[in-house]
Amino acid sequence: MLDHPLSSLEDWVAFFSAQDLPVLRHTQRQLEHARECKDTVSGKDITRIVMHDPLLAVRVLAYIQPFTRRVRLRRDITTIAGAIMMLGIDAFFNRFDQLPTLEDQLHEVSQQALIGALQVVNRCRQAAHYAYEWAVWRLDVNVEEVALAALLHDLAEVLLYAFAPELALAVRAHQQQDSTLRSAVAQQEVLGGFTALQIKTALYRAWQFPDLLLQLLDDHSSTAPRVLNVRFAVNFARHLSQHGLRDAALPDDFRDIAKLLNLSEESLMVRLGLAPSEAGKEIVPSPNLRIPNLGN
Repeated sequence: MLDHPLSSLEDWVAFFSAQDLPVLRHTQRQLEHARECKDTVSGKDITRIVMHDPLLAVRVLAYIQPFTRRVRLRRDITTIAGAIMMLGIDAFFNRFDQLPTLEDQLHEVSQQALIGALQVVNRCRQAAHYAYEWAVWRLDVNVEEVALAALLHDLAEVLLYAFAPELALAVRAHQQQDSTLRSAVAQQEVLGGFTALQIKTALYRAWQFPDLLLQLLDDHSSTAPRVLNVRFAVNFARHLSQHGLRDAALPDDFRDIAKLLNLSEESLMVRLGLAPSEAGKEIVPSPNLRIPNLGN
């Protein structure tokens, strides 16, 4: 476990690249069950399991990239479904067998770090959920790409909890002490001048992620609707996870999302399952609030 900041992005990349990335215990159990029913399991079934766990998703995507360069495909593999199709079901189970779990790794180290990691994982799932729904509404050319980018956007924060729990908890403590402190500033103070976004970008480039996914994952690369779809879904999930429906940033989120989807803010509220309070000063959940249940 790392207990001190590293001095360069190259060092961060080397450190995380040397680790055996864990998966969620729930994911491990699902894979074991699927392996027992391998003759009847489809690529779609496996994709569904992988897309529920950003740690496994990044393992699969990073593993497949060298193969795509070797066989010189006409287009990059940018979805988990495409990666499973290229690997084949037998090869997938052979490669991703006996994986370590996040819960086992952190159980004896730090319960607080485990809780923090699982909270970020849930946030990643929420972001992917919203990104997918909005991409479908927008008739995006490939909604799976958009959902995958949202799922992997904040993975560096999960990795910090998994392999540098003292640093991750220090970042969280900084923000708890000052509720106005931006996460990027807190991360720079603790992580040797770097943000999780910078570490994530350097990692994904080193792991040879396709340019298209790198563009979707870059908050500042473009104002293209697909990039905004990912960015707004990540922001919305983050703000909901921080302060719920009372987060001060949500009005800006609603404005941005409504513009992206070409909806009025009132129509967006209905679509999200939200309704203005009688006092008109805050947003309250209606009975059909569609924030997915993402527990393990």
